Amino acid sequence: MKKSGLAVLLTIGTLFTFAQKPAQSPQKTLLWEISGKGMAKPSYLYGTMHILCETDATLSENLKKIIQSCDAICFELDMDNQEETLGFLKYAKMSNDQKLQDLITPEEFARIEKYFQDNKVMMPLAMLTKFKPLFITSLLSERLMDCPKKKSMEEAIMSEGRKYNKEVKGIETVAYQAGLFDSIPYKKQAQDLVTYIDSIGNYKKATEDLTEVYKKQDLEKMDELIKKSDPGISDYMDILLYNRNANWSHDITNINQEGRSSVLFAVGAGHLGGEKGVISLLRKKGFKVKPLPN
Repeated sequence: MKKSGLAVLLTIGTLFTFAQKPAQSPQKTLLWEISGKGMAKPSYLYGTMHILCETDATLSENLKKIIQSCDAICFELDMDNQEETLGFLKYAKMSNDQKLQDLITPEEFARIEKYFQDNKVMMPLAMLTKFKPLFITSLLSERLMDCPKKKSMEEAIMSEGRKYNKEVKGIETVAYQAGLFDSIPYKKQAQDLVTYIDSIGNYKKATEDLTEVYKKQDLEKMDELIKKSDPGISDYMDILLYNRNANWSHDITNINQEGRSSVLFAVGAGHLGGEKGVISLLRKKGFKVKPLPN
């Protein structure tokens, strides 16, 4: 349950990473070097994907060398903090004792219930009716890949980092990430869950397309695909994406300048590109950010 819950929280990076216009000609790589502004050593930025087939969650030799040489690894969440990652459930329920049945029609609820039964979802719907609907959608999104074993790039990087006893940090907290689920009205979340169930084939195809583009390290194409995922979410872009990118660029700046250390920042790939993406924001702060082979 710990692994699944953490994946659910990390998945908001995928669900909420909507497209931005590219800031410049895109470089097809997920690995970037950060330098300048008096940094004694370069730091690095790597774009992750939170759910992949295990066979696709591999590390390039260049990334392995960086993991070995860096002083610390910083993810969206501190994945080494069990108390932090195990605490996600206390944030999962809707406020005011609301239930999914209160937000949709009986017919819509029946369709969701049937999907859970037909697909033998690991947690029965009866256990989740008081959970925020977006949490349920995130949980189901793990099932869209046809492979026996799944793994996140974060897990792969963590495993490599453990070989060298690397310090692990987190940019955000579970409480903050879970709080993002409250940024969208529960009724919209519930309706989006119904749409998700009713159009599961389309979402499966979109996930497959996004995975292929990720494997090609094409950040611009990722932006295009994610833009199509839910145009109705545009009202929440600042809260769910742009504000987080700005916060991250500020936090990355602080971490880079708080000591003479080299840090690998591994965050959702969709956060990197665009005028309001992390790469552009770091450059505006005076850092040099250059693509590296991966």
